[in-house]
Amino acid sequence: MAQDLSQAADIDIVRRVLEGDVNAFAYLLERHQDVVLRIAARHAPADRVEEIAQDAFVRAYQSLAGFKQTGSFQAWLSSIAVRTCHDFWRKQYRSREVPVGDLSEKSAVWLDQILVKAADDLWREQHDRESAREVLDWALARLSASDRMVVELVYLEGLSVKEAAEQLGWTVANTKVRAFRSRQKLRAMLTKLRGER
Repeated sequence: MAQDLSQAADIDIVRRVLEGDVNAFAYLLERHQDVVLRIAARHAPADRVEEIAQDAFVRAYQSLAGFKQTGSFQAWLSSIAVRTCHDFWRKQYRSREVPVGDLSEKSAVWLDQILVKAADDLWREQHDRESAREVLDWALARLSASDRMVVELVYLEGLSVKEAAEQLGWTVANTKVRAFRSRQKLRAMLTKLRGER
């Protein structure tokens, strides 16, 4: 029977799990773990990737009855993984404190230099990718969890607004508005930081 499931379509395995064969879920986990791990690796700290991926699979298992068996299981699971990352950041942000003093002196100098340049030249002319990533992480950490996820999906990963909306479970209009406002918040934050220095 195990050979039958290893070749079975996702939808058939889902039906088996829903009919009571809970062990069949292991085939879905094995088949899709790389996708979930890649999503978690893009949106979470490296030391939390496996934990978040496992949480995503637990959520998927618990929500399996809500899976519309006409769509792609992988797309459905990817959406759960993105939402799990979103929830991770929401929990982290409840007790966060991200002072500007956390930036290294090198990064602070780099930030001063980069903010003087025109916005279009800002990222193209960077010479120190490590410092740029540190500043970006610092700025993203100051956004809400929802703002951070929409910025990452739309502006950093290059997903369309529609694709990001599907991943986040939001409407396209809400995603478009939130992406625009989140970008404006980042711009205002960096401009204000420049004025304080």
